Amino acid sequence: MAETGASPLPQTPPARSPLSHAEHFVWLTARVLEQRLFAYHFLNASADPVETALDAYRNEDGGYGHALEPDLRGPVSQPLHTAHALRILDAVGRCGGQRVDRVCRYLTSVSTPDGALPAIHPSQRGYPMAPFLPIVDDPPSDLLATGPVVGLLHRNEVWHAWLFRATDFCWQAIERLEESHPYEVEAAVAFLDSAPDRPRAEAVADRLGRLVREHRLAALEPDRLDAYPVAPGYAPGEHHFPHDYARRPGSLARAWFTDEEMARSLDHLASEQQEDGGWPVRWRQWAPGTSLEARPMVTIDALRTLRAHGRFLG
Repeated sequence: MAETGASPLPQTPPARSPLSHAEHFVWLTARVLEQRLFAYHFLNASADPVETALDAYRNEDGGYGHALEPDLRGPVSQPLHTAHALRILDAVGRCGGQRVDRVCRYLTSVSTPDGALPAIHPSQRGYPMAPFLPIVDDPPSDLLATGPVVGLLHRNEVWHAWLFRATDFCWQAIERLEESHPYEVEAAVAFLDSAPDRPRAEAVADRLGRLVREHRLAALEPDRLDAYPVAPGYAPGEHHFPHDYARRPGSLARAWFTDEEMARSLDHLASEQQEDGGWPVRWRQWAPGTSLEARPMVTIDALRTLRAHGRFLG
């Protein structure tokens, strides 16, 4: 029996789970949009507030601007902003209806002569933007901008005239790839995972996976990163890992990696959570505010990837 009046033993505070740690980070640092997204994905909140927050970035032309994608500042609509908006609408099950019809009209208005999207529309000129995203007067078609948009629209069974030529562009661009870089491969996967012609998508994905492995575009050994090259123009140490390509187990890119390689990749992703609860931004930083805005986005993506692959979040 304990002595009367003895002081209770000090209790160790419970360890914070990855999710609760990240939640604190999001409430501390995130924009309203990312707060609403976090609440939707992890706190059983409604999609309506996400749509309301996203509307603040929508323009009269049907596109999105206002630094929705933090590396592009200013009010004008841009394909990269609009692709980001579609990813959000897809994530909350709202990628359809009149809103997406307006988006498709915007995409038609900014498309290149072959029906695809440029990375940056010249209307961005005069507004701040990342120096690694150049503006040209007659921008070429870009798989990185077009692939994810076309994939998301097919995934949500959206049918619009814009899709026909844009889909053809994506097939041709991916099938011609002899060399690439990680972000372009991610864009190709986003298209292939939802392309309607599944046998063709599987065949093209198999070839693309061989290219990724042959060119060492995925760091398969996180403890030996010096053995993997960083793509030209990327930030020092900006490696990409199997989980960056196969964010969901059902992705065609999952077949590119062994179970052991994927497990190491997910272990590495989990280990990157920082002391403040957020995940780091790996790409090149050029202004203080852009990193602050991007980290909650990266954190939500990391949590969703870990959860999709069955990792414990708390």
